[in-house]
This record gives sequence, C-alpha cells and structure tokens, in this order.
Amino acid sequence: MIQARIGLNVRGTPLEPCGRDPLTGFFRDGACRTGSDDLGLHLVCARMTEEFLAFTRSRGNDLSTPAPEFGFPGLKPGDRWCLCVQRWKEAWAAGVAPPLFLQATHVSTLEFVDLEELERHALDAPEHPG
Repeated sequence: MIQARIGLNVRGTPLEPCGRDPLTGFFRDGACRTGSDDLGLHLVCARMTEEFLAFTRSRGNDLSTPAPEFGFPGLKPGDRWCLCVQRWKEAWAAGVAPPLFLQATHVSTLEFVDLEELERHALDAPEHPG
C-alpha cells in the first residue's frame, strides 16, 4: 500500500523537484510523487543513461523518441526523469540501473527497494548531521 506522505523523500526530508526540462513526474509538475491514478508508480528520480534508455526501449517503453502529440520531447542521456519503481528495479537486476537523486525520490520507493541499495546508486550524497 503506497503511503500518503506525498511531500517526503527516501531520506525523510522534503521531496525536492526531479526535473523541469523536460518536465517530469506523473503529474508533470517536476516531482516524483504519486496518486491513485499512477499505476506505474513514478517514484524514482534518475539521470538517464544510454544503457538504461536502450534497456527500457527493449522492454517496450521507448523514452528516447519524441511524441509531440503528448508534449513529450524524448529523453537523452543526462536528462532527469521520474521512473516507475518497478522498471528501475528491473534495470537494477539487469545491471543497467540509472543513477538516482534521492532527495527527489519519493519515500514510497522504500516499500520496494532498501535505502542501502538506493544509496549505492545515489548521485546526491547523504546528509550528515553536524
């Protein structure tokens, strides 16, 4: 059951925006947050890589090709994008998981992936008290 804590990331701090160029998120507001209509659970903020884009295309979800009729410019390596948590896990198992921005990854991701595993793929260093 996805938790209703819309405003927190996996580190328990306020959820930061993932990306605005291109505009990402299930709600296309730049944030990796979810709602009852988000069957894919777009929770994970990742930086796209060529390997991941090829992988997801091979699984039937082409994120590289523009779809102007939907306002989708197509993604390229380096773009930040809110991914479905299960697709990220699938890519992780295949050895092609893209790196993550945990400050912008929704707390509900922890229902599917351990924080320790997420930290191993993080581009943003964990916060240290003091």
